[in-house]
Amino acid sequence: MPLTGIALTPLLVSPLAPSPRRSRVATSAARRPRALQRARCSATAASGEAGELSRATLLWRAAKLPIYSVALIPLTVGSASAYYHAGLFFTKRYFVLLTAAVLVITWLNLSNDVYDSDTGADRDKKESVVSITGSRAMTQNAANFSLFLGFAGLLWAFAEAKDIRFILLVISAIFCGYVYQCPPFRLSYQGLGEPLCFAAFGPLATTAFYFSNSSLNTSSGGAALLPLTKTVIASSVLVGLTTTLILFCSHFHQIDGDLAVGKMSPLVRIGTKSGSRIVSIGIVMLYILLATFGTCGSLPPSCIVLCALTLPMGKTVVDYVLKHHEDNAKIFMAKYYCVRLHALFGMALASGLVLARNGILA
Repeated sequence: MPLTGIALTPLLVSPLAPSPRRSRVATSAARRPRALQRARCSATAASGEAGELSRATLLWRAAKLPIYSVALIPLTVGSASAYYHAGLFFTKRYFVLLTAAVLVITWLNLSNDVYDSDTGADRDKKESVVSITGSRAMTQNAANFSLFLGFAGLLWAFAEAKDIRFILLVISAIFCGYVYQCPPFRLSYQGLGEPLCFAAFGPLATTAFYFSNSSLNTSSGGAALLPLTKTVIASSVLVGLTTTLILFCSHFHQIDGDLAVGKMSPLVRIGTKSGSRIVSIGIVMLYILLATFGTCGSLPPSCIVLCALTLPMGKTVVDYVLKHHEDNAKIFMAKYYCVRLHALFGMALASGLVLARNGILA
């Protein structure tokens, strides 16, 4: 859906104290019944009073349309990187891949609702598709059908590009999504969602979409394969970081619910106060990396200038999370502020690559 796994600070104990591991397990077990009750309150607070939400509002939240920027941005940045390097852009291929990416994200969202319903994590989440439809089987079938259609589009693009690196990378990205949430893996329950998200949407998906712009060389009858460049590597790291911030911030209002079902997300482990600081560090690192990539020539000046214009949005994310990290009713919106940053930063990055190709701020 960049951040690596977040570890707990080691606890200091006296020689007479019980085993830290045993103590933590016992404490966690004791907290779960209370966490279940708090989770119901948190879910209501985060989404507004459930009884007051119209079906249209629930459907809008279930659709998660803003989140589909995570399909648009890796594709657009990857395609812009190919255009910057070789002047290649295939309109039909771009829109087929965009449709395929949206379908794959639909599978990711629907299957996440299915498996969170199985574990009880979404028991009080009124905007869950399973809760709205009342049918786990229908939601699961819709998810699988979306994946089938999306993968068909990816195979068509592979047939056009004839670059095996594209299909291998995109399969790897999808596999990250599978082990993130699907049994028997469910690595998100071990707190590994953020590293998987960074890898899937950053280095894997963004680079895959770059390779999707390889083309058939009509003069020689062979394929003109794009080389791996420092520009696409730098771009993919930045895309991965902004995507992971969305996932990280989505945990703030779900801590009690996650704890109740044993889902050890980073925020369950470290708490909202430390989590808000991690968000601040992540935003600062985003712009430090941007400046570093510009200084070493991995990104053209046009990218640095345009991406720097998103600094106010980055500051908004930091200020909002630091102020509201303990308020479930308000922190619910943090992930949507991150979506805005992700979309603005990604489009600025892609626009900068296009401008540089045409000699503007190159």
